[in-house]
Amino acid sequence: MGRKYFGTDGIRGRTNVSPMTADVAMKVGQAAGAYFLRGDHRHRVVIGKDTRLSGYMMESAMVAGFTSVGMDVVLLGPMPTPAVAMLTKELRADLGVMISASHNPFADNGIKLFGPDGYKLSDKAELEIERLMEQDATLIDAPNIGRAKRIDDARGRYIHFAKSTFPDRLRLDGLKVVVDCAHGAAYHVAPEALWELGADVVPLGVKPNGLNINDGCGSTHPELLRETVVESGADIGLALDGDADRLIVVDEKGRVIDGDQLMALVATNFARRGALQGGAVVATVMSNLGLEEHLAKDKVALKRTAVGDRYVLEEMRASGCNVGGEQSGHIILSDYATTGDGLIAGLQVLAAVVEEQKPASELLNQFDPVPQLLKNVRFNGGTPLETKGVKDIIAAAEAELGKNGRLVIRKSGTEPLIRVMAEGRDRAAVERIVDEICAAVAAA
Repeated sequence: MGRKYFGTDGIRGRTNVSPMTADVAMKVGQAAGAYFLRGDHRHRVVIGKDTRLSGYMMESAMVAGFTSVGMDVVLLGPMPTPAVAMLTKELRADLGVMISASHNPFADNGIKLFGPDGYKLSDKAELEIERLMEQDATLIDAPNIGRAKRIDDARGRYIHFAKSTFPDRLRLDGLKVVVDCAHGAAYHVAPEALWELGADVVPLGVKPNGLNINDGCGSTHPELLRETVVESGADIGLALDGDADRLIVVDEKGRVIDGDQLMALVATNFARRGALQGGAVVATVMSNLGLEEHLAKDKVALKRTAVGDRYVLEEMRASGCNVGGEQSGHIILSDYATTGDGLIAGLQVLAAVVEEQKPASELLNQFDPVPQLLKNVRFNGGTPLETKGVKDIIAAAEAELGKNGRLVIRKSGTEPLIRVMAEGRDRAAVERIVDEICAAVAAA
């Protein structure tokens, strides 16, 4: 059965265009509410959102959906995705909802669902919710309609939780940290948590107006962070995305550090103190071959999954691993969280900087990456990857790269893009191969 609404990370799209409409959001609330109405207790859903203008509309629609089927609603306001996952479990809720399109522009929005254990839903659960969305909702009798309540201490709860993952013996005194919150969900909690741990904080992207989330800032646009780190003489920079579930780091020289280097650092530190579980790190097919070779030197395996942090997490749970993530900056540390958490990952990096007493540029250069290039081709439907011309070029590229390289071509699960990635020892060949495939896909 195909998926009509859910992609690799919930439901996402341009606001007021199907499926990201108030009508669909209400149906999601009704269907997800019905799916989790189990037992005789008073049922509860936790809803958080990021800072985009459409969040008000989508939140109201989902409240209407959930309450109409008899589920109470706890409203968190703007909060990071990992905070919603954590509070879903802490508040003994039946499910959690994050209204966000993550790193996408403000005009997009999305819906992510979490189970009572704080983990994202399985494909099977999402398909069942889609099935329920196609049916008429079973509305509750008037006296049993759900109630909605907004809680005021959600930020404090999450800040306390995030700080608890930072070693008690360490402080950030004397460390100058630039943090770019992308005018998104972490615009309050991230700077406050860092300040409370003693850092000299330079905040960026902390003035959301509903329209500026991810606009020239955050983890997908680190240029401002790079400039600010160098100009201010900071020790390190942290960039979060709109819902703060991913992290990109900038060292004191302005060099951008991706998720592969961060996973290498965390895994090495965990392994050194005997805390790495499962004998492996879990990453996606997009992670650099250099990461795999680096880990192998310490006899740590790299398990690869399909793209999407939910698939990384599924493999982590299946194989007993506690470190995983994506090159794009989703870092999952299951000792602390049930999903990617940019702030918690950033705190582990800062702990390493303090403990090792080394510059970020030295500490975060864990391995030399194999030349890799990723480009995106926008498309408007159809099946360009199935045409003979594209298939022939892909086959020739795979033969040229052989065993010394990799080729990954896929449709994005969150945007109308086809992503083309190649890596190999010959940088010029990698660039040529990617350009040829992109041109063929665009022509198709």
